[in-house]
Amino acid sequence: MKRDMELIRKMVLAIEEAPGGFARNQLDIDGYTENQIGYHAHLMIQAGLAKGSDMTHMGSSGPEAMLTSLTWAGHEFADASRDESRWKIAMGIVKEKAGSVTIGVLTQLLTGLMKTALGLH
Repeated sequence: MKRDMELIRKMVLAIEEAPGGFARNQLDIDGYTENQIGYHAHLMIQAGLAKGSDMTHMGSSGPEAMLTSLTWAGHEFADASRDESRWKIAMGIVKEKAGSVTIGVLTQLLTGLMKTALGLH
């Protein structure tokens, strides 16, 4: 399964909106399967965007995790990616120039666009 930055963004923003800061037990993101969400939850823990538990077992169709909360890095990614127009610009640049990028490069690109919008560049 390929990593889907759009799904990761949607998951981060959904967790951020949770009252009390805890992720819901089951994230439902329109257009994505349970397997896709479980795999990306696993990736988010590996990337340091969220805290949670590995829920993979012998009957699992792939790696899966249950998220509990965002980390500082997860909140930073949420702040950088929240604005829909900035997200679309960043993803357009990625698609045109590279095809895909790491979460670190994407966060830097989004942060750079944010700095430009604030007149900090």
